[in-house]
Amino acid sequence: MTNPIRLDGKVALITGIGTGMGRTAALMFCAVGARVVGCDLNADGCNETVRLAKEAGGTISAMSRVDLGDAAAARVWVDEAAEVYGGVDILYNNASTQRFGSIEELLIYDWDFTIRNELNLVFYTCKAVWPHLVRRGGGSILNVGSIAGIRGVEFMPQNAHGSAKGGVIALTNQLVAEGGRHNIRANVISPGLIETPNTRRLINDPFPTFQAMYERIPLRRHGQPEDIVNAALFLVSDYAMWINGAHLVIDGGSSVLG
Repeated sequence: MTNPIRLDGKVALITGIGTGMGRTAALMFCAVGARVVGCDLNADGCNETVRLAKEAGGTISAMSRVDLGDAAAARVWVDEAAEVYGGVDILYNNASTQRFGSIEELLIYDWDFTIRNELNLVFYTCKAVWPHLVRRGGGSILNVGSIAGIRGVEFMPQNAHGSAKGGVIALTNQLVAEGGRHNIRANVISPGLIETPNTRRLINDPFPTFQAMYERIPLRRHGQPEDIVNAALFLVSDYAMWINGAHLVIDGGSSVLG
């Protein structure tokens, strides 16, 4: 089915394009005409995404081994990415890495690691891209949260992950408040269970408590990266020019059931 949304000529910075939802985002954004600049810590995965996108006729460049959890490195990437096509229209904050553990067992190091690599890196890239969007006369920031940011669960200890993603949601709200006068929109998507290389093991061989949750998804299936990116394309497009501060939960309805 042909996607009716077009991003022709728009410059989209996408983080974490080496695999999973980030790779899908890079490919789908290219497919609707965006000029993509990506990054990832995974050099091989990043290069493969670029190859796939170019093979399909997309316009893309990328920088690998970029540690967005380092504020200086994030700024260098954003500034260099803006130079590739002469500006920025879209920032899609997809990248994240987390550690899990119960309150009794989670190491302080793992807490700090997760906050750094799920919340700090979003702030760093938003801060770095802000002057570029102001000079552009506006633009769109799309952050990836999680249903972990709005609820706790018994089947997985997600203290740091939930806190970081809750912070991403709150940060997005403040970007809305500060960006309006610059015509900068900010929205956040919170996925539920999406099949990626990191979750495939749980989906294919889930433990009993997880299986019980999985079976309660009203639509009776887990999500695919395309389910997230289709919504992302809409939110950053001109069809959504008056959508600002939206928090779109995409989880097949599972969070509605509690």
